[in-house]
Amino acid sequence: MSDLFDPKTPNPSLIAPVDARIESYLHGLAKVKNEPVLLQMEALAQAQGFPIVGRLVGLFLEVMAKSIGATRIFEFGSGYGYSAYWFARAVGNDGQVVCTDGDAKNAAMAQEFLTQAGLWPRIDFHTGIAQQAFSTVPGEFDICYNDVDKDQYPEVWQLARGRIRRGGLYICDNVLWHGRVTMADPVPDIRPGWTEAIREHNRLIFNDPAFDTFVNPTRDGVLVARRK
Repeated sequence: MSDLFDPKTPNPSLIAPVDARIESYLHGLAKVKNEPVLLQMEALAQAQGFPIVGRLVGLFLEVMAKSIGATRIFEFGSGYGYSAYWFARAVGNDGQVVCTDGDAKNAAMAQEFLTQAGLWPRIDFHTGIAQQAFSTVPGEFDICYNDVDKDQYPEVWQLARGRIRRGGLYICDNVLWHGRVTMADPVPDIRPGWTEAIREHNRLIFNDPAFDTFVNPTRDGVLVARRK
């Protein structure tokens, strides 16, 4: 898809946050986790141009979840379950990852992949608008993960921030938007207003006194905010 930064054919107006040589080295280290289902999910993304977080961010999500002992995670936007694969590994047999996606085909693929991985019992998948699903699932979460359409980022933050338990995390992908957030006139944007929405989202979180926040620049920038 056009929102992915391809180091082989880069758009000169976009910025790869991490040098391609560093990315290549890190991917070499990450090959230790070449489980068959993971390779299948990554091959599908490559073939269809489907924007998954990728291996390095996946490992980062798993480590972040394990580091706080997360057992209950809500995903705003799950696609066919790639990020949920990493979160589900982290939460353990008694944990739960609540997934959301507007496409029933993605939900079916997620069930197939995550069943193959032995992780489906840890998944509660809702088909429809993520924000609406969130309103129907009660309680607090250890992690709220945001990967919906970018114009919805500020809305999702406002919904999620009050339902993250103390010491829990808000995690969001694509917060650097391939460098567009640094540009006075970000061209080309994928859809009008997306870059401005990401900037507003990032500003809101970094200025929120209830959270400690940083950005990991891996791939396209992963924001992590810890509720104090």
